Amino acid sequence: MGRIIAIANQKGGVGKTTTAINLSSCLVEAGKKVLVIDMDPQGNTTSGLGIEKEEIENTVYELMLGECTVRESVHKTEIEKLFLIPSNVNLAGAEIELLEIKEKEYILKNEIDYIQDDYDFLVIDCPPSLNMLTINAMTTANTVLVPIQCEYYALEGLSQLIHTIQLVQKRLNPSLEMEGVVFTMYDARTNLSLQVVENVKSNLNTTIYKTIIPRNIRLAEAPSHGLPINLYDSKSAGAESYRLLAKEVIDRKDLQ
Repeated sequence: MGRIIAIANQKGGVGKTTTAINLSSCLVEAGKKVLVIDMDPQGNTTSGLGIEKEEIENTVYELMLGECTVRESVHKTEIEKLFLIPSNVNLAGAEIELLEIKEKEYILKNEIDYIQDDYDFLVIDCPPSLNMLTINAMTTANTVLVPIQCEYYALEGLSQLIHTIQLVQKRLNPSLEMEGVVFTMYDARTNLSLQVVENVKSNLNTTIYKTIIPRNIRLAEAPSHGLPINLYDSKSAGAESYRLLAKEVIDRKDLQ
């Protein structure tokens, strides 16, 4: 059965989408079959995997509203064994449209149940807010991976996110676990990055991945070419870091 990882942080600009794209691609490079689910109305994961988000039919929006089947919503990417349920701006209105639906917290889970066994990993990129789309991601997921930017306000909002995860555990998805924290945008030249890492380690009782994602210009460039970092610049520091993170994620699954 495929392991479902929701990548969540209600703060924007922490490397959530970058992590969803590049972790998924490096999992594929390691021989896994992966489905990425773009739950962010901005659709940056969709375009970052080379798919025209404005022109595509059967996105996660149509899936959530019952206008297509889950298999109809899955699209191939340029990368063999990497598949995508895309998103675009239409998803922004879904919150209101879902209000009338019974058990609206489980819409995504009920659909993904049909195809979970088809993949080794399913990676959900959550929107940068704690809304019904994020709740759907968390009721579907086995674990939540939280990217944290190495900056002064890194811990701000993190306790709120952990509280939300605990609420979902308690009321909606008892088997949900904290996958762990991964540090992003690490700048080895500054003392601040190091201080943030130490601060989070001392204040957080959760798994912290050994791999730290550096601030890397090639990582920032890759999405505009519609490519994951391991294809855009295979030898870059960013590509190497996401390969190491993928290995840690695989090893953690194998331990379970």
